[in-house]
Amino acid sequence: MLGAVFVLLPLVAAHTGCGGQHIGRRNTGGPAIRSLEHRQVASSNEDPAAQCAPYNYQPATDLNSQFPTIWGTADLVSGDTEAAALFAQINATVNERLPGVVPNGDGSHSGSWGSSFSYPSSDPNCWWTSTTCTTPNSSTGIAADLTTMPEPETWGFGFDDGPNCSHNALYNFLQENDQKATMFYIGSNVMDWPIEAMRGATDGHHICVHTWSHQYMTSFSNQQAFAELYYTQRAIKDIVGVTPKCWRPPYGDVDNRIRLIASLLNMTTIVWDHDTNDWEEGTNGVTVDTINANYQTIIDKAKNGTFSTYGPIVLNHEIDNFTMQEMMDQYANIKAAFKYIVPIATGYNITHPYMEANITYPDFNEYIAGDRNVTTTSASPSASTVAPKAAAASNTSHASNSSSSSAAAASVTANKSAASAVLGVSLPAILFGAAVACIL
Repeated sequence: MLGAVFVLLPLVAAHTGCGGQHIGRRNTGGPAIRSLEHRQVASSNEDPAAQCAPYNYQPATDLNSQFPTIWGTADLVSGDTEAAALFAQINATVNERLPGVVPNGDGSHSGSWGSSFSYPSSDPNCWWTSTTCTTPNSSTGIAADLTTMPEPETWGFGFDDGPNCSHNALYNFLQENDQKATMFYIGSNVMDWPIEAMRGATDGHHICVHTWSHQYMTSFSNQQAFAELYYTQRAIKDIVGVTPKCWRPPYGDVDNRIRLIASLLNMTTIVWDHDTNDWEEGTNGVTVDTINANYQTIIDKAKNGTFSTYGPIVLNHEIDNFTMQEMMDQYANIKAAFKYIVPIATGYNITHPYMEANITYPDFNEYIAGDRNVTTTSASPSASTVAPKAAAASNTSHASNSSSSSAAAASVTANKSAASAVLGVSLPAILFGAAVACIL
């Protein structure tokens, strides 16, 4: 028999606003922005208003019909037979391995679980939002979440909720400091701000999935949860040219069912063990001093030896101009207190963070020695490398007729020089080559 209605733990409740109104304010949302002309704003332009002027990037526009509604709850797109076939295989595996596990809540996806919903205090599904569980029972065969860095005195560096249209100041700062990070991108943001998404990979950051619409994942059906992950993974592939093997659940909301769906799409779940709560500034009386104190608490732990045997994975956001500026302001303090600041995958010596096996990142020792270069080879990855575990078909391909595919591919090629001009850099051929291959 199910237990009483659970009460959210303070640690979890403290993170319940990192999406919502902040994301809504920043994004004008959806296909409407596609009707405007492509903007010409170089990466050196750090004016937020200029950066966030809506623009049209034709390759992304041409792909709109193959994706869910931007900022809507993701679901299988009508006519996408390959996605449907892949989901059918994944769904069968989930139902076989986790029989009887159903979505949490009463149908809302906002974290309001409903007064009629109850969940056992024994936490049989390792539900983070209930107990901050990150290690499923070994009998499930599901891997534990990444929560800390294995290297001592090492800050696991990353940002949620990108790409932000006004991120030039932050990305320029990271570039000037030769600092790479893990970027957890929202699929709808990638479609809304494709040039900004491309810059993340061009600058050598690790790109991970942060779902399509930034809602509570355990409230979704299997099909919706699959779509939230799958279409974000594919949007990053189509726009940026890489297929991530990592993801982070919005609000940390994950359980065994969602972990399994993600793992069958070849994605590792990454959460965190320290939270700056930077998104809270300006809400409910939270001031800049409060956020500064949150950072200082983590920095003080580094100074007192707390991280002598491991490092924290710290939650930061690319969500608005304050959160980005706050990280820039705190960077020198963090660098003085920690031996190393590295992307999360680097701390785990993951040199192939994408399903494209011909893209290689430096390992931890190479990175701390000063090697920050991403290398690519012309050799194509094997089908077994690219394909999800649950299906032989690549999860980055999708149904489209030959004429629309050819037009989209031509559009990618035609817009390469324009995108390079906007970014102020020469985009690597590997990114556009992969995007064209995916469209075809």
